[in-house]
Amino acid sequence: MADDRIPGIDPAAKPSGEGCAECLAGDGPGWWVHLRRCAACGHIGCCDSSPSQHGTRHAKQEGHPFLTSFEPGEEWFWNVETEQYYEGGPQLPPPAAHPLAQPTPGPQGAVPPDWQQHVN
Repeated sequence: MADDRIPGIDPAAKPSGEGCAECLAGDGPGWWVHLRRCAACGHIGCCDSSPSQHGTRHAKQEGHPFLTSFEPGEEWFWNVETEQYYEGGPQLPPPAAHPLAQPTPGPQGAVPPDWQQHVN
């Protein structure tokens, strides 16, 4: 997957922020395990292990098939429609991940001490 003209991937879509948009807005418990970036619009949502699973929910509701990791050092894409995994892919605008200072899970101060008991 190296072509910038893949339907469902906009190589100009910038990330919507540094954390899950919905969690930070108060939808759900307000924390995540890992972050996912919509490759169509740049929306940052939480992963499917997170309590709220906002990333996949966004992709399905909006009809945006591709998510990519928003974690440092990870470069992969996932097609939520076909459930197909791709190593690498087109370069998207920076940043490619949340800030290194932001903990995983995050955000800092919002993660409960027993967070492992709340993952999916």
